[in-house]
Amino acid sequence: MLFRAYILMLFVVLTVSVNAAILKGTVKSKSEPVPFANVGLVGTTIGVAADVNGFFELKNVPAGNYTIQISAVGFKNYRKTIVVEEGKTNYVNTNLESTSTEMDEFVITGTLKEVSIKESAVPIKVYKPAYFKKNPTPALFEALQIVNGVRPQINCSVCNTGDIHINGMEGAYTMITIDGMPIVGGLSTVYGLNGIPNSMIAQMEVVKGPASTLFGSEAVGGLINVITQDPKNAPKFAIDVFGTTWGEVNTDLGMRFKVSEKMTTMLGVNYFHYSNPIDNNGDNFTDLTLQDRLSIFNKWSVKRKKQREFSVAFRYIYEDRWGGEMQWTPEFRGGDSIYGESIYTSRYEVIGKYQLPTKERIMTSFSFSDHDQNSVYGNVPYLADQKIAFGQVFWDKKVGLNDLLVGTAFRYNYYDDNTSATLSADTTNPINEPDESYLPGIFVQDAISLNEKNKVLLGLRYDLDSRLGGILTPRFNYKWSPNENNSIRLSTGTGYRVVNLFTEDHAAATGARDVIVKEELNPETSYNANLNYQKFINTKFGFINFDMSLFYTYFTNKIIPDYETNSDQIIYENLNGYAVSRGVSFDLNVNFSIPLNIKVGGTFMDVYQMNENELGNLVREEQLLTENISGTYSASYTFSKSNIKIDYSGNLYGPMKLPLVENDTRPGYSGWYSIQNIQVTKTFKKGWEIYGGIKNLLDFTPPVYSILRPSDPFDKNVNDPVKNAQGFTFDPTYVYAANQGIRGFLGVRYTFK
Repeated sequence: MLFRAYILMLFVVLTVSVNAAILKGTVKSKSEPVPFANVGLVGTTIGVAADVNGFFELKNVPAGNYTIQISAVGFKNYRKTIVVEEGKTNYVNTNLESTSTEMDEFVITGTLKEVSIKESAVPIKVYKPAYFKKNPTPALFEALQIVNGVRPQINCSVCNTGDIHINGMEGAYTMITIDGMPIVGGLSTVYGLNGIPNSMIAQMEVVKGPASTLFGSEAVGGLINVITQDPKNAPKFAIDVFGTTWGEVNTDLGMRFKVSEKMTTMLGVNYFHYSNPIDNNGDNFTDLTLQDRLSIFNKWSVKRKKQREFSVAFRYIYEDRWGGEMQWTPEFRGGDSIYGESIYTSRYEVIGKYQLPTKERIMTSFSFSDHDQNSVYGNVPYLADQKIAFGQVFWDKKVGLNDLLVGTAFRYNYYDDNTSATLSADTTNPINEPDESYLPGIFVQDAISLNEKNKVLLGLRYDLDSRLGGILTPRFNYKWSPNENNSIRLSTGTGYRVVNLFTEDHAAATGARDVIVKEELNPETSYNANLNYQKFINTKFGFINFDMSLFYTYFTNKIIPDYETNSDQIIYENLNGYAVSRGVSFDLNVNFSIPLNIKVGGTFMDVYQMNENELGNLVREEQLLTENISGTYSASYTFSKSNIKIDYSGNLYGPMKLPLVENDTRPGYSGWYSIQNIQVTKTFKKGWEIYGGIKNLLDFTPPVYSILRPSDPFDKNVNDPVKNAQGFTFDPTYVYAANQGIRGFLGVRYTFK
């Protein structure tokens, strides 16, 4: 009996072995293997994980019809109906489609046309609004603190205005555009990143390195382009309100309206309010500037034949901000009894683009901005008006392997203020002479696809500056992709910059120091190079994007503000030597197969100038307010069942050289510091979210002595031999970070798409 059972079992096993088949294959995406993909037959328990080369093998598969399913992090699920023939080795060919946002983003900034970030010869970082929601802020200016290599720099301890540093280069070298229009500059640097509701933004694109060929002189160090939504794609209604334990309240409101079958508009309103003076460091000065800011943004889109583009947008910003002694109220504005810095700003912008109704693709774009500033710094008034008009036309044509872009641009700058900067040279009877400059230019760009692995981007721009004459700025970009998961990009170019001290350097306008211009300032010239390597890795545990860049910029005629020769002055002159900004940066982004995402970035810089001393020798000097090491990091985890997400984000900055005065006993360098934040978000059905958390977890603030002699801001007792034996004067320039410490926040947002 036992023998018969054994014979029967053996017969079954042999039968299955004879009838069973083998299923083999290699998981690929665009001819490149996808490692560690999960392979299985739907409705069975038969499955296996592919190896590092994407190869898989399923054994003892009974003959029949099946649906094979393949999944891998960063790719769409793949399904295919197959027939497994009895007793044979069956082969399956697969081609997965990528879903990784890092690989499939489209960018505009590098070439003025939409291209895949994989195909772009220009290294560009893309940031979606969701990224900035990890640490909600009332302005994108503050949100940039979690972008590697980009640092919002506070330039004034009292009024908290600032600019954006990219790879250690001051804010004047960073161009900020909205929808590619260079309307933001000079007086208005901060306002380009203020007041646009999150729901109105499609994405932010950051170019670290030269972009002068397409965008002009100010794009020497880098470019930040805020791209707003197409009204057709914007949510019908969105609102986001949050407040902090310090008393700040920020409100974003967005709406979309379909005016007709061909016309759609979206309206965005941002209002920020803070009116709670706080002095935690005990220097009798406000730790955070009090503000009332209203911004209105309205964009219109017109549907045209053959999908030709036509849109126009308007933005208006009004802000009332002040900082100073805790007793200050508006009736003390401009007086010399209670010190305060009060700034009224009114600004409007118009941005538009229109594609001509021609067979060829010819695009026109235009912008205009008017920025009016009425400010007082103690008892020193600073009244200024700046207008920037810009127009551009370019022809986009593909000819064989060449993707050509040929265009012309014109820029007009008008600047007027109540300082000596706009007075005539006649010292006897000086008259007001506003500064006006004209900048017509032509540019050509050729993107050449040599083959799938090699792409070249050539560019040349010629500007005829009304102040300087003709200026030529070439550009060269090369991209080599040996395979789908590796790319190397080389970028080189030149740039130039003309300096307007009173619009670019806030410290020059505060009145705390006298401004001394030793000579007629010559324009700066820069030579730039950037080498970038990007790698995508698919692993068992998730998808990895690694990015590393080497950067180098060489300056001649650089204009350096000298704070140290005389403590009562800021001395400006061309560098008698050269300056260098160089370093390396990396970004690592890991999307795990579980709902966890981790981002880590670091930048290591060496920024210095070689200046000729009295003996004719070149002496190395570190650049002020520039850290040698910085880092950013974030981690996000989602609890799927409860729809709760935890976001942890932060940054780390190394020591930076600070401006000292004569006989100063304060440290010459800042210490290491880190700003860390945590947030918990609960998502409900129908578009509702509630979020809250803690900002500045470590409660970091700069030292209490950041403002020198805050007890005598008008220097009335500067000659007191007992209380001021060193003869120090009031000075707020020893600043590198905000004085705002730890605080909690709570908010709610609703989006109806």
